[in-house]
Amino acid sequence: MANIKSSKKDIIRSRKRRLSNMAWKSRCKTLVRKARTAISSGDPTVSMELSRQACRQLDKAASRSVIHPRQAARRKSRLARRLARLSAVE
Repeated sequence: MANIKSSKKDIIRSRKRRLSNMAWKSRCKTLVRKARTAISSGDPTVSMELSRQACRQLDKAASRSVIHPRQAARRKSRLARRLARLSAVE
């Protein structure tokens, strides 16, 4: 444990940030998972809406520096490709 007061504050701040970041990441993963299952089920309207929500959440997480912007772009791209395959089949 740190002895310096500012270091103790840094540790507390880091813990709070870590918990917040974990919540953001979990929310992103959940929305991406829901969108992927909707796409695999084959319902285009629901999958479009869930993909939009997932992309929005990923953008917000990237803007808050919870995840790297390129990681957000990669995940959005993968979702978009799956969605495009779904619409190409129908």
